[in-house]
Amino acid sequence: MFKGIKVIGFDADDTLWVNETYFREAEAAFGNLLAPYETLNTIDQELFKIEIANLSMYGYGIKSFVLSMIETAVKLSNYGVDAGTVEKILELGKEMLSKPVELLPGVEKVLQELSPKYRLILLTKGDLLDQQRKLEKSNLFKYFHHIEVMTEKEEEDYSRVLNHLDIKPSEFLMVGNSLKSDIVPLINLKSNAIHVPFHTTWIHEQVTEEVKNNSTHTTVSQLEDILNLIP
Repeated sequence: MFKGIKVIGFDADDTLWVNETYFREAEAAFGNLLAPYETLNTIDQELFKIEIANLSMYGYGIKSFVLSMIETAVKLSNYGVDAGTVEKILELGKEMLSKPVELLPGVEKVLQELSPKYRLILLTKGDLLDQQRKLEKSNLFKYFHHIEVMTEKEEEDYSRVLNHLDIKPSEFLMVGNSLKSDIVPLINLKSNAIHVPFHTTWIHEQVTEEVKNNSTHTTVSQLEDILNLIP
């Protein structure tokens, strides 16, 4: 049971709505497009390598993902990829950006029950325009006192947000699906965190077993379970 909590933060992608599933589907389609040039395993590995190298320049989100796919296609085809294939890669990105916002089970109920008792804030990574689009389509704006699209979710990034909003770490609870981004940084700040796993996680967001075992966080099987842990 969490006591003394005044503010609850929620991650967005794969905590409130489906996100990573669409990336995995796009990766599979991208692999088929590049099948004439390389094996699927090599395509996946090279794409991931280029995505990580580009994070400091492009940040997170679908647009960054599309640019990395195009760069991967150019590299693996040895500059032989045709304009038609590049166009299809761009279409993959547009399809992702036009996906409906699919709320995960229990989201509306949880926010409805907690918003009268706590100050709720949304802390998410990604492309600003795309995250705003998803928020508008989700109809969840009304539950949040503050919304922050963060470049990164390291300890210093959370400290900056908590200080700006005048929130004591001990009075803050973060809820999210990523141990690396939503849970471990808050635990290190002596704050509180609840992990709600999603069925698929981007490799970049995965942590070692040692980190999992050493983190003093709470894990629930579904978002609605947090209502049993918060007074």
